[in-house]
Amino acid sequence: MVDVATEAAADPRLVADLKAKLERLMGELGVGDKAVTLVLTDDPRIRALKREHWGEDAPTDVLSFPTYEPGDPFVPPHLGDIVISLDTAGRQAAAAGRTLEEEVAVLAAHGLWHLLGHDHRSEEEWQGFREVQARILAL
Repeated sequence: MVDVATEAAADPRLVADLKAKLERLMGELGVGDKAVTLVLTDDPRIRALKREHWGEDAPTDVLSFPTYEPGDPFVPPHLGDIVISLDTAGRQAAAAGRTLEEEVAVLAAHGLWHLLGHDHRSEEEWQGFREVQARILAL
């Protein structure tokens, strides 16, 4: 289950489509019985979160806040929160030649992969991110 909170203006069709795609991806990844909260916000809000939690004073596209420690054998019903800046997503979509809907879906998949305990410190680790990001676009 995906709960969506909109802190910035978002097209209701974008929200509904994103929720459906993320729920399908979660099912394919074997966590369809879990929940996530997806927050669609703006650059000032995500910048404040990044400064508060990572000590970096700059906006970003997506942040993930897991509710458990990856590797813990007990996975709680709520995996965590994914926060996406629609401002940054819009700029990235334009630069990549994608729609905002596509960019936000890619960022949601990226955030989910982080919630599932993955990181991208090496080129090899990026492969899983690329796979889930491509998969959500195909749904």
